[in-house]
Amino acid sequence: MVIDDSNTIRRSAEIFLGQAGCVVFLAEDGFDALAKITDHQPDVIFVDIMMPRLDGYQTCALIKKNARFSGTPVIMLSSKDGLFDRARGRMVGSDQYLTKPFTREALIEAVGACVAARGGT
Repeated sequence: MVIDDSNTIRRSAEIFLGQAGCVVFLAEDGFDALAKITDHQPDVIFVDIMMPRLDGYQTCALIKKNARFSGTPVIMLSSKDGLFDRARGRMVGSDQYLTKPFTREALIEAVGACVAARGGT
């Protein structure tokens, strides 16, 4: 699942991940994502930090507090690359942090690392 308020980022991620054989679900913000997560049960969640209404930190924290999804890897997406931003992401339970703009390779590598960490192939 890709959660980002930018249509361009959502579509780019959808294309890159789709080309790698992933099934991609999209959400415009945290509220939209929380409504869709139960239905789609994504294996990996990419979430933008800077979003209206419910930001990425809040969204990640809510996902991780849900017993059903606490083990789902969450990868923070941000145009900020500061130590504070990365630390705050870890504090709310994120598994990885990608800086925007991202490359196709960076997205695929992040998914691969999450799958490997969960014992998948």
